[in-house]
Amino acid sequence: MTLHISESDVRAVLTMPMAIEAVEAISRKQAAGEVVLHPRRRFEFPGGRFFHHMAAADLGANRVATKQYTYVNGKLKFVVCLYSMETGDLLALIEGDCLSQQRTGAASGVATKYMARSDAKTAAIIGTGWQAQAQLEAIAAVRNLESVSVYGRDDARREKFAREMSERLKIPVRAAGSSAEAVHGAEIICAATTSSEPVLFGTDIAAGAHVNAIGANHMRKRELDDAAVLKADIVVVDSIEQSRQEAGDLVLGFATDEARWNHVSELSVVVSGKSPGRTRPEQVTLFKSNGIAAWDLAAAMRVFAEATRRKLGRVLPLWQSAS
Repeated sequence: MTLHISESDVRAVLTMPMAIEAVEAISRKQAAGEVVLHPRRRFEFPGGRFFHHMAAADLGANRVATKQYTYVNGKLKFVVCLYSMETGDLLALIEGDCLSQQRTGAASGVATKYMARSDAKTAAIIGTGWQAQAQLEAIAAVRNLESVSVYGRDDARREKFAREMSERLKIPVRAAGSSAEAVHGAEIICAATTSSEPVLFGTDIAAGAHVNAIGANHMRKRELDDAAVLKADIVVVDSIEQSRQEAGDLVLGFATDEARWNHVSELSVVVSGKSPGRTRPEQVTLFKSNGIAAWDLAAAMRVFAEATRRKLGRVLPLWQSAS
């Protein structure tokens, strides 16, 4: 039996605290060697069209998830398949837009929990899209924020973002006139844009700040300039293998000093306590997120369990004639 779980079903069951808990738990399993990752691969078609696929396995839970998504005409469409390796069944076919948004935000929430100063109360968001919303929600879930600044290129969109997120999170969110203005003095910074050129600059990052950079996942794209990358005392990624393939911020930022890769840690290792996320208050810390299938797997397992419990979704008649 395969359960089709729609976007509305996912939105009904997958809260940000649940997503953060799921990503944190799968990170510990990843550090213990219980998770197998297949990094993202792409087919590129003429005209800037892409098909992406990635996968992960939780060996202890006997679960595998694959994620496939397209980028065509400026639109992303995601689907996540959850399999049981006890029976070989496709347990769920999950529409994955909301799931992808929540798990990406949750990963930054986990990184912020372990890497930002425990007394951090101010945040800056660069970007005003759907991912930026989840980023701020996740940061607010792990730190007691008192104020937030947001910058995006479109005046109306950043004002709308500030207004809506202030109402949703009950935190003052102010629209800033520039990236520099937004990040001035911020203790937590998130870059969540589609820009191919830097939007966050090292000269604007205050001592002690933590940075989540989540927007660029292509070797030719970057959100951080060289100075921002070099300013980071501690650099953490989701997967070193995948980051070497597609983290333009680091590939380009480390171009003059390849040895810096030797000091990069994975988030799972930080969560497990094997590597520190921060050792001094004045350090600048950086989490470069590309997105890994382990997070999709963790979120998909939670969504499937909750949807089943609440009797959501619809059964698809797959392979019934073969029984």
